[in-house]
Amino acid sequence: MGRITERFAKLKAENRKAFVAYIMGGDPDYARSLELMKGLPGAGVDIVELGVPFTDPMADGETIQLAGQRALEGGQTLAKTLDMVRAFRKDDNETPIVLMGYYNPIYSRGVDRFLAEASEAGVDGLIIVDLPPEEDPELCLPARDAGIDFIRLATPTTDEKRLPQVLKNSSGFVYYVSITGITGAAAAEASNVAPEVARIRDAGGLPVVVGFGIRTPETARDIASVADGCVVGSAIVAENATGKPVTEVLEFVRGLAEGAHQA
Repeated sequence: MGRITERFAKLKAENRKAFVAYIMGGDPDYARSLELMKGLPGAGVDIVELGVPFTDPMADGETIQLAGQRALEGGQTLAKTLDMVRAFRKDDNETPIVLMGYYNPIYSRGVDRFLAEASEAGVDGLIIVDLPPEEDPELCLPARDAGIDFIRLATPTTDEKRLPQVLKNSSGFVYYVSITGITGAAAAEASNVAPEVARIRDAGGLPVVVGFGIRTPETARDIASVADGCVVGSAIVAENATGKPVTEVLEFVRGLAEGAHQA
């Protein structure tokens, strides 16, 4: 049983929902992003989602695009993102870490090399948004063979015909995108999310975590109440971009986590 499955089992036993926090690796530089990452569990984060910066993101709104640009300008690479995971693991061997990004940097590094390094570093899951199920032999299946969960995105447009393909080789949890659009584009509505979460959970049996459009503790609570957890990304990235002390950013994260945990 991997860290992600263990974490959801623990949360279920405690009758709590998961709070997942996304940050961009290397934004605005390696040292600050690592300090922020290390502080997330203490701020109530159950799973850390670590962005790998890429020059041509397709699912990200302006806030995360700009974070990726800052990270790349600061010298962040896939290798340095894995170094962040290694540094985090020196102090924390329990909190699950999911890398979120695009296939090009992994392809350039070489799938076998990347998976060996990711496994050694302590990565638990991957969300690679531009690899559909038809491309599972490229990375999904090798990742699962390496003991790394491959987490799929489901969206409001994932119909009954498509859903079984999306779920077929998924593991860890399913990431439900609550809106039709990019990150940070609109607010999530629990009334719209609830039936979709139930449909996906029934079809695949995996925990369903909802992301996109969650910016406040109240929304985190409302969305988590109809799912197995929620993800906040753009709001945290925007708070970090202000240049406030990391301790203040972590207090902002703590408020979101408390909202989710009230569900």
